[in-house]
Amino acid sequence: MQADVVLLSGPPGAGKTTTARRLAATYAKAVHLHTDDFWHVIVSGGIAPYLPGSDPQNRTVMAAVGRAARTYAEGGFTTVVDGIIGPWMLPHVLDPASSAPRVHYVVLRPSRAEALRRAQARSAPDALVETGPVTAMWDQLADLGPLERHVLDTTSQRPEETLAVVRAAVDGRRFVLSAHPGDARG
Repeated sequence: MQADVVLLSGPPGAGKTTTARRLAATYAKAVHLHTDDFWHVIVSGGIAPYLPGSDPQNRTVMAAVGRAARTYAEGGFTTVVDGIIGPWMLPHVLDPASSAPRVHYVVLRPSRAEALRRAQARSAPDALVETGPVTAMWDQLADLGPLERHVLDTTSQRPEETLAVVRAAVDGRRFVLSAHPGDARG
């Protein structure tokens, strides 16, 4: 039996990874795919995904993420993907030609100042904490057009509150993508 895919997006500092790990753990059979892991396996020739010129690489990485997510979902695993997945990347993650699993697109978006504060408070050695890239990525997700209804403001939420809101949204199918994610129904 095919399971759902949950794309959990947002800028750095939004709480994507924390929420994704916890969300996946709430299902009996689930996988958490962290998109950063797909960039980290590039051992030569890769460039930071936020730098100019990274678009072809980013499309390749997102296509690989999409294939992996679909494969797990087809195997019955609820698949939670976390990463900075803007609407412009959805066509590379989704495969409308296949009998694709149901895909939920949830964007966590705290205020710009809160996202920057959280990002800069991280201590992981490879954490993105530089103001310029963090705020630029927040700005890219500031207006999602017809997909704006997929945004959850997590500015004042604790991690457990964000988890509860995301799980309720997924269970209620609030953020299921249509066959054409950029359209007004998306």
